[in-house]
Amino acid sequence: MRPKSRANHALRSIQFTQPYLIHPEGSVLVEFGNTKVICTASVEEDVPPFLKKTGRGWLTAEYAMLPRATATRTRRERMKVGGRTSEIQRIIGRSLRSVVDLSLLGERTLFMDCDVIQADGGTRTAAITGSFVALVQALKKLKEKGVFSAAGGALPLKDFVAAVSVGIVNGEACLDLEYVEDSAAEVDMNLVMTACGKVVEVQGTAEKEPFSKEKFDELFNLGWKGIQSLIQIQKDILQL
Repeated sequence: MRPKSRANHALRSIQFTQPYLIHPEGSVLVEFGNTKVICTASVEEDVPPFLKKTGRGWLTAEYAMLPRATATRTRRERMKVGGRTSEIQRIIGRSLRSVVDLSLLGERTLFMDCDVIQADGGTRTAAITGSFVALVQALKKLKEKGVFSAAGGALPLKDFVAAVSVGIVNGEACLDLEYVEDSAAEVDMNLVMTACGKVVEVQGTAEKEPFSKEKFDELFNLGWKGIQSLIQIQKDILQL
């Protein structure tokens, strides 16, 4: 039996509060059950040196966890980010860049900041799913300023993107793992996909014994159904 008697194929309670902050061009508080992440999108009228004079924009992401977002206090990463943080930042950036036409941004950078204020499993998947909402808010602000008028005024979006965790817990495939499940899972997987069903990233690990292709397919299909539900929630709140 899963926590709160949740069915194996069921997501946790998903909530988006947006806009959440008054200063960023885009902001949202995303909640996957007890996991809570503040995602913001900021626009800077500049690009990294390798994109100077190309007319293209850029998108990058940062991720952090508050010291008491977890059961025991975690030290702040002040001077150098750890390997896990760096990995999560890269996957957030890759996921969002996969659905944005950077050639239409002009020489601007979108900075995505994801700050975990409470962690109960699935922080990276919540960050990716929430960041897309903050990203769209920021793009709408740029559209209001006429940034995309030369391209017909449409937002430079190729698709929606969301992420979810899946895993094998007590021999059963489960969707959207909480921490108590994630920490005990025989297989742990994170899946990032677009609305049209294309895969951005799959991170899967057998913690004890190798798992079969049949189990992989079962987890993949379970995750895809969860992502479809998350993208529908994104569409409803963004009205796109």
